[in-house]
Amino acid sequence: MSSAAELLSILTFPAIDPVAFSLGPLAIHWYGLAYVAGIMLGWLVARGMLRNAKLWPNDTPPCTVSHLDDFLVWVSLGIVLGGRIGYILFYDFAAILADPIRAIQIWNGGMSFHGGFLGAALAMAFFARRHAIPLWSLFDIVASVAPLGILFGRIANFINGELWGRPSDVPWAMAFPTGGPFPRHPSQLYEALLEGLLIFVVLQFVGRLLGGFRSPGLITGLFVILYALSRVTVEFFREPDPQLGYLFGGWLTMGMLLSLPMLAVGVWALLRARRAAGPRS
Repeated sequence: MSSAAELLSILTFPAIDPVAFSLGPLAIHWYGLAYVAGIMLGWLVARGMLRNAKLWPNDTPPCTVSHLDDFLVWVSLGIVLGGRIGYILFYDFAAILADPIRAIQIWNGGMSFHGGFLGAALAMAFFARRHAIPLWSLFDIVASVAPLGILFGRIANFINGELWGRPSDVPWAMAFPTGGPFPRHPSQLYEALLEGLLIFVVLQFVGRLLGGFRSPGLITGLFVILYALSRVTVEFFREPDPQLGYLFGGWLTMGMLLSLPMLAVGVWALLRARRAAGPRS
């Protein structure tokens, strides 16, 4: 087995400046650009899907492109607010109680996917009710493009050198600036490929080529199931958050724990969609 020093000489973490560029005193970070890129690209893909009437039940898109344009603001707020509140509640609650001002210090901690997921779901529910849009079809639209945001977000995590993996001697392991001298799994890239790119391809295939959008809720259930399974898998390679460590003195992490109810909800949504579709002739 290769020593840590030998591994470090094979693969070095690419020290990319977390600040993409500056506009005077304003620093634009890759992490912020990742959110913008994921939301905007998802919006463009969703617009294309709405223009293809054959994808939807009764050849009728669930909403107009104009609705989708308005919804962009709602879902953006849901993701950002839900992601931050979720991180505070799930990962940093004790520190916030001790120092409440830390809640707005986004450089201390970050965003929680599970919180962003709940925030986006609430935004969708309010928007669908307000505009009389079929809720499950709106869920499907967002679920089918959400992996793009995950893809860009995890790449930004890698650029920032954060949320790194557990120590490892695999040939592609690398030492992160804040992760000590030992080579680690680049688990951010695992998540980008698994939770982001792979799930996006699968959902687009099922939705566009297998008629998944014609069964409202099917794409949503599939997304939630695939994300939960992917997240649990990656958690075996990702270093747990230091303030939490392993839960209940074992191997369970907070990421795994939060993914289990997601898995149950996903299975329920998938079964519901299949029941609603009725027997196939």
